Amino acid sequence: MNDVVPVSSRTRDFFALLKPRVMSLVVFSGFAGYWVAPGREELHPFLAAVGICALAFGAGAAGAFNMWFERDIDTLMKRTQSRPLPMGRIAPDDALGFAIFMTILAVMLMGIATNWVAAGILAFASFFYVAIYTIWLKRRTPQNIVIGGAAGAFPPMVGWAMVTHDITLFPILLFLIIFFWTPPHFWALALFANEDYKRANIPMLPVVAGEVATKRQMFLYTLILIPLTMAPWFLGFATWSYGVIAGILSLFFTFTCVRVMQETGYKSARLMFGYSVFYLFALFLTLMITHI
Repeated sequence: MNDVVPVSSRTRDFFALLKPRVMSLVVFSGFAGYWVAPGREELHPFLAAVGICALAFGAGAAGAFNMWFERDIDTLMKRTQSRPLPMGRIAPDDALGFAIFMTILAVMLMGIATNWVAAGILAFASFFYVAIYTIWLKRRTPQNIVIGGAAGAFPPMVGWAMVTHDITLFPILLFLIIFFWTPPHFWALALFANEDYKRANIPMLPVVAGEVATKRQMFLYTLILIPLTMAPWFLGFATWSYGVIAGILSLFFTFTCVRVMQETGYKSARLMFGYSVFYLFALFLTLMITHI
């Protein structure tokens, strides 16, 4: 019997370690930060492409480290049992080495292709996700996703810094939008994956505080997002058309949360989770199209 694993299967497994669906949203928000940055034409398109690839590598490496560190709980959760590490398709040491190599490659590529300010922010975002969120917070506090969610909010700042070598109010606003979007986005998932988190002993908010308290906090965050997402228009960074679209998108996000609060099942939570991904994508796409 031939026990050799085909190269194509190994490649797919290592690619799965990068959490490609999460990585795609990270790359898109980072590209949005690059696109709205003043003077982006001065950065050569090839170097910009390398910088965006570096951002993708960094985000993927953080996901790989997360899978390596959480391989014990991934075996307990139905949502994650089929990942490469719980299934034994990749050795833990190989996954860790891959994550470390990709992180170093990402930071070095970013620094060489663009500048070391962007590389520094990327390195800090990776450290924050790995050390602060994955290792320290996730298994210790129900506020894990609130604080740790900051790691996923850094990409627009990285994209901006690729061009400008600095950080100003506009990229900070983009950071805050993702930061306040993350809790209701992730808690919607946690509601219908609650049994998984209980089984793995992860203190997600629905497990610790219950569904009613979780839904109230989700609603609060969606309300905060309404003025926050319209702030680029108020402050003159985007046109009135962006403000109108951002307001509509954010109001509907709040509406999906109201539906979740009214429902005892999880159908609305699944719909809210799906819409939340579209919401962020549509918001940043509108910003790129309408920015001044």
